[in-house]
Amino acid sequence: MEKAYKLEFAGSRMTALTVSSCGVSRTEPLHSFGPAVKPHHMIHYIMSGKGSFTMNGVTHPLSAGNGFLIVPDELVMYQADEQDPWTYVWVGFTGEDVEAVLEDMGLNKEHPVFQSEHADELYKYVEDMMEHNTSGLANELRRDGRLQLFLSTIATGNVVESAEGDKANQYVQQALHFIQANYYNPIKVTDIADYVCINRSYLYTLFMDSCGMSPQSFLSAYRITKASEMLQVTDLPIESISISCGYSDPMVFTKAFRQKKGVSPSAYRKEIRSGSERRNKEHLQEIEAFLRQIEKMEHAGNGVI
Repeated sequence: MEKAYKLEFAGSRMTALTVSSCGVSRTEPLHSFGPAVKPHHMIHYIMSGKGSFTMNGVTHPLSAGNGFLIVPDELVMYQADEQDPWTYVWVGFTGEDVEAVLEDMGLNKEHPVFQSEHADELYKYVEDMMEHNTSGLANELRRDGRLQLFLSTIATGNVVESAEGDKANQYVQQALHFIQANYYNPIKVTDIADYVCINRSYLYTLFMDSCGMSPQSFLSAYRITKASEMLQVTDLPIESISISCGYSDPMVFTKAFRQKKGVSPSAYRKEIRSGSERRNKEHLQEIEAFLRQIEKMEHAGNGVI
């Protein structure tokens, strides 16, 4: 038996992370769920009391400050303690980014348990979701926003220790994603290092080991590759392409482009437009080779060789 306040949300717009249910439960001694399955990911966080959670054949004794992840279609069971039954909050959620986010948090069916000292914050976010429980874009966005804060708070106290090689791959992946998302801004290598939270010299070492070039060279190569694509498929002025690829000074852009391609941006565009099949094929091969290198780095970061 439990006293529970819960909400199910139907018809919500599917986004990267979407709340599908949430609630608060104060259970009776030995109250249990399962063995059964849930249709979506759920996180329970224990506010007080004790209990146990079983998934993937492993039983975890838990108490206040612990939480656990339920994975869709995995057989689970959880039960309140006989002497000190638990009170918990929970959030169910779906979306295309769920598994990737949870993996980055270190949560999966092999490692479903976490600990957080931020009980008040987690309760506040669930309470806010429940207070904004009606349909409509404003409330849906608010609930999904609180979900991200809920997960962020858990991630803050649930840092997963990785092997040194895994950490290095993660740093490179984070740096790579930062470059892809910000190449059109006037970012520098120090900005990349600051985002990844490592020093510039270590970032240099990681990039040399991973792709055989410095972060600065990689950033420049990425920008020039994007500029090459724009020169081929658009009629934008050279100055606009320069700004669109992170160069505030067209002269600096032209110099960097000439160093990489051997010709100026205008000459490159003229060669492309002239219809020289051999030269066009060479340009395309250069772009494809660099994109394959990025793909290889991404696969290495995901453990694929």
